[in-house]
Amino acid sequence: LPVVWVASQPNILVVHPDVPAKSVKELIAYLKSQPGKLNYASSGSGAAAHLAGELFKSMTKTDMVHIPFKGAGPALAETLSGRTQVMFATALSVKAYIDANRLRPLGVTTIKRMTTMPNLPTIAEAGVPGFEATTWHGLVAVAGTPRPILARLNTETNAVLKDPQVSKFLESQGAIIEGGTPEKFAAHIKSEIP
Repeated sequence: LPVVWVASQPNILVVHPDVPAKSVKELIAYLKSQPGKLNYASSGSGAAAHLAGELFKSMTKTDMVHIPFKGAGPALAETLSGRTQVMFATALSVKAYIDANRLRPLGVTTIKRMTTMPNLPTIAEAGVPGFEATTWHGLVAVAGTPRPILARLNTETNAVLKDPQVSKFLESQGAIIEGGTPEKFAAHIKSEIP
């Protein structure tokens, strides 16, 4: 049973600096001219990064080879080395590498730009209208949990999310705090399934 939608986490489409694309449009053009040449890393088959890559391929009618790893750490290491060239990664995990010019950011996967990287366009505005692939986190309870307990969990979690120390920490991790009612979270889950 949905309790509360805790936070959303933007992902960033990054490429290794050896990839000649400097924008989403240039990456699409490169992928169309060199189908199957680039590999994209993910934290595993069926993971959010894998699904983001497949959505990108589908919406752009391009081809990249999916290379799944056992976790985001190994996927990121291979992209930093250049053995894989493309990755959809959480903002926090790649920010330092972007700042050090070890990865090139092309776009953020959310509908709105990130406040921490306001010059980075969304993938939707950079050439793939409607693209959105966001990681989100929420609190759920087992089926049959009594309503008063669900209500208390929701109230207490929302209070914690409003605590300045908690919100500052989550935002420093690249999270966008959501909060709200169980109904809001249930509607979000329902919208994500298709």
